[in-house]
Amino acid sequence: MSLHKWRYKEGMRSKRRHAPLLFIPLSALMLLAFLTSAPLHGQEKKDTLTFRIMGYNVENLFDCRHDTLKNDREFLPDAVRRWNYTKYKKKLNAIARVIIAAGKWTPPALVALCEVENDSVLRDLTRYSVLREAGYRYVITHSPDERGINVALLYQRGIFKLLSNRSYPVMKPRRNSRPTRDILHVSGQLLNSDTLDVFVVHFPSRSGGAKASEPYRLAAAQRLKDTTDSLLRIRTRPQIIIMGDFNDYPDNKSIQKILKAGIPPTETDSLDSRMLYHLLARKGIDNKHFGSYKYQGEWGLLDHIILSGSLLMPGSPLYTAEEKAGVFRAPFLLTEDRKYGDEQPFRTYYGMKYQGGYSDHLPVWAEFRLLY
Repeated sequence: MSLHKWRYKEGMRSKRRHAPLLFIPLSALMLLAFLTSAPLHGQEKKDTLTFRIMGYNVENLFDCRHDTLKNDREFLPDAVRRWNYTKYKKKLNAIARVIIAAGKWTPPALVALCEVENDSVLRDLTRYSVLREAGYRYVITHSPDERGINVALLYQRGIFKLLSNRSYPVMKPRRNSRPTRDILHVSGQLLNSDTLDVFVVHFPSRSGGAKASEPYRLAAAQRLKDTTDSLLRIRTRPQIIIMGDFNDYPDNKSIQKILKAGIPPTETDSLDSRMLYHLLARKGIDNKHFGSYKYQGEWGLLDHIILSGSLLMPGSPLYTAEEKAGVFRAPFLLTEDRKYGDEQPFRTYYGMKYQGGYSDHLPVWAEFRLLY
């Protein structure tokens, strides 16, 4: 063996002889394995997602084709309104623009729509408007309404996995009452595997007077109440959202007496997880200019967001608060009110005159924190 190789091997033996030994007790090794494989109790890290919802009466979103089973002739090219494909396409892009803007340029997780005619308009809205990149799916009712208008829910399937959907008809209070829109019930699974029940409603209008038409809205409210009560009884942790155009104000009987949807208590300890609460009512009472609809110069809240109490509890996996909800009053949705002063919603039609606006309603919205 050469002198050089012998010195190298001796040097390595010397280093091994003088290197300190590291002794780790078995108990410490087991603890280290536990800490790296499982989170400490009470310190499990959860991800947070902003979960925004909105409700919008889009005012007569009709296509240009005649449905022989419905009275939709008012919105045909040869009718008095001269509704055509160009106006229809503009309306689709207008509604899509509102949805994107209301989501702060991130499309809301859920969008409840009122006054949509059929599957065709929703397919065009979600696939062929500027909303096509949002990846929405939809569920729609097929109601007996004579004009053929329905309610629908758009949903982001990556955030809200559709489990089931069902339509509930509303019984006519009188034999000569016209049929109205069904109530839409959609159940979905959130990212945390919890079930969320969403109801979309469009209660009977005030045509013929608020008093004369009230029994029909009370019947619709009772149908909704019966359905939500059954969920509140059977769900381990009920999470319910109700959105839509009630054609009633927060202090009317359908809201107060039937649904019993009150103002959330200021102390969250007083919340009842199995009661319904009106998320926007307090703002409507405190501010006379707060509303989603303007009638004879007065703003009022016809479009509502009503929740089960569990969603207002700060510890809930899906949580919101009154300050996290409102009416979306973007300047482009408003125009001058020449008759009563101030502003009013920028409608598609004003009477029979085409304006090219959006809707006679403003959207309502709420923002939730989702833990998953």
